[in-house]
Amino acid sequence: MFDLTGRTALVTGGGQGVGLGIGRVLLDAGATVLVNDLVPERARDAAAALGSGAHALPFDVADPDAVDAAIGGTDGLDILVNNAGIPPSMRPVQFRDLPREEWAPYLDVNVYGVLNCVKATIDRMCDQGWGRVITVSSGSGTHGGDIGVSLYAAGKGAGISFMRHLALECARFGVTANTIALGMMQRPERAGGEDTRTVTKDAARRVPVGRLGTGEDVGHACVYLASDEASWLTGQTIGLNGGSLTS
Repeated sequence: MFDLTGRTALVTGGGQGVGLGIGRVLLDAGATVLVNDLVPERARDAAAALGSGAHALPFDVADPDAVDAAIGGTDGLDILVNNAGIPPSMRPVQFRDLPREEWAPYLDVNVYGVLNCVKATIDRMCDQGWGRVITVSSGSGTHGGDIGVSLYAAGKGAGISFMRHLALECARFGVTANTIALGMMQRPERAGGEDTRTVTKDAARRVPVGRLGTGEDVGHACVYLASDEASWLTGQTIGLNGGSLTS
């Protein structure tokens, strides 16, 4: 059950955090994993850490030429996990205080990044009669909030809408398209910042199951969505949030 042996998966933004956890679980399920990251060294280090069956594939998802060149150089993909979503310039700021010149990175990675990667993979999936497209979104794309992530949320919401339409366009070809909307996740520690353990403990109190999500939690959901057993599940947005129904 949920055996991905013989399948090849691309995980964008897979060099760290949630993406690294997704790659690890896909690999454990038998898939060959292509680890994408904007930073080449990070992709290579992550692939080396994952071990045999993982390979680095660095490129910028927002650059259509780079996407086409990188993916076109592979032997083909069965599973696409659109996980990249946080631009390097991301910062919490209310929309009224966010200058226009800071809008583009949020939409480039979360809208055009998803479109570019899907465009580079979807024809082959449809032609071979099997494929899985999984977009990692956020509760900020399904619910409103006042924490200063409105442009990030706009990109995440657009990705959700696109996947619903893609699912219906490609359903008859054996290709499914689904979205996972994440709740509060563990984040890597940052030197010099607020005590991460305190922040994590306080955040976990607000999650009904009592802890934050991990990349491995997301990976297990991806394994199911990528499996043959999930062939009748498409066009859906699944909230993976520990029971936090408003985030």
